[in-house]
Amino acid sequence: MKSISSMTLASPAVFIMASLFLSTIQAADPQQGDARKLNLGKRTSLEVVYIPPGEFMMGSTAEEKAWATGIEGGATPGTNRELFEGDSRPMKVDHSFWMGRTEVTVGQFRRFTDETGYLTDAEQPNAMTQVFDHKWDRYYHASGIQHPWEQSETHSWRDPNFRIPNRDDYPVVCVSYRDMKAFCVWVTQREKAAGRLPPGLEYRLPTEAEWAYACRGGSKESQYFWWGNDLMEGKGRFNISSVDFLPGRDMVWPLANVPWSDGYAYMSPVDHYGKKGRNGFGLADMCGNVWEFVLDHFDPTGGHEEIYFLDSDSKSVTRPVCRGGNYFDVPGNARSAVRLGISSVSYSDSRDGFRICLGPTRTTVAVSKE
Repeated sequence: MKSISSMTLASPAVFIMASLFLSTIQAADPQQGDARKLNLGKRTSLEVVYIPPGEFMMGSTAEEKAWATGIEGGATPGTNRELFEGDSRPMKVDHSFWMGRTEVTVGQFRRFTDETGYLTDAEQPNAMTQVFDHKWDRYYHASGIQHPWEQSETHSWRDPNFRIPNRDDYPVVCVSYRDMKAFCVWVTQREKAAGRLPPGLEYRLPTEAEWAYACRGGSKESQYFWWGNDLMEGKGRFNISSVDFLPGRDMVWPLANVPWSDGYAYMSPVDHYGKKGRNGFGLADMCGNVWEFVLDHFDPTGGHEEIYFLDSDSKSVTRPVCRGGNYFDVPGNARSAVRLGISSVSYSDSRDGFRICLGPTRTTVAVSKE
């Protein structure tokens, strides 16, 4: 397996594109919404969008938590899940950064593995990933609740067990925090070697504050979703549990789901909803579709303005944070404030993905508890 530092240098034409991209990054006054395509080679690109510094609200109000666990929100009341969000409180991001317009796709991740020979955590010997259980037929059995997920040793991002074609424009899933960081290192090293990366910047996962700020799209209000509080305005904007039939079956996801078809029982292609599915910063799929990992270690009391570690001296992360909900979630679990802690840095799931950020260097050390 090749090292992720092994790279192919860009052609002269790519260097011309790179100089234009670099000039925009280094411009004295880039504007909100400016976007550039990052060339990954082999006709593969990744678009990032400029986001200026600003203020936002982290967490959620008591009214929002009540809605999330009510009839329309459909989240299970009486659990700790909404407590993880913390109370609504003002925060700021004091630096500009560039955010992936979409989640990293299967095609983009394949470009990374093709060039480096990288094997994900799920592809390692005796490793497992969490996938949909096609034997599942309902939640409630006499023996108790049965969830529609199972551990698999034979699946990975290449085949997440959906039993439908794994399109290149789907968000990549079944990748771990360590895999995501490896992808970001590859992009950073590739861009640095080609002279396209200014000093002090790197491609990485966003911090939790960067993600939460970016998700709200410039709003300074504590809203349920990036467009506001009305769930029905989400039609044509995002992919969550809806009335779409599971492939090869005559049933939809049970429990609370939105009363429309979003066209996909699992995840949708990235940016599938076009301009209507983009928030005020021009970012697509920030709520729903797939969970998105951030750099920080999970603090169950809520997110932080500065990056949070298990141990600040070692900058260690053992339990990463994921944000935003996924295609399987009920509406109350796919809001801007929703956050969960992942069990380990090697864990992967067919509901989990990520998007990249270009910003100031932030060091984290992924520590396995295994």
